[in-house]
Amino acid sequence: MQALLAQAQQMQEAVMAAQEEIAEAEVPGEAGGGLVKVTIKATGEVVSLLIDPKVVDPEDVETLQDLVVGAINAAMANAQELAAEKLGPLAGGMGGMGGGMPGLPF
Repeated sequence: MQALLAQAQQMQEAVMAAQEEIAEAEVPGEAGGGLVKVTIKATGEVVSLLIDPKVVDPEDVETLQDLVVGAINAAMANAQELAAEKLGPLAGGMGGMGGGMPGLPF
């Protein structure tokens, strides 16, 4: 029983370390072949947004809006991929403990 509790404690510490690493990570995303680039924290906070002046057209605001949304969605997908990469091996050992990771949107 002690060995099982020790193993559970180690697993919990590993998960917490991975969560902390993920929360501190900044993840890029882009759309329009790099015309719009966004960097987010893996927790969902937008850190930066870069828009190439070539895509700024007052007559076509909808395209720019779509590119911004696309870049943010790409960054969020990259954040989810990072979380799966970092937590995947740990989640397998958690058995039926399931659920999302507290403090993370995925």
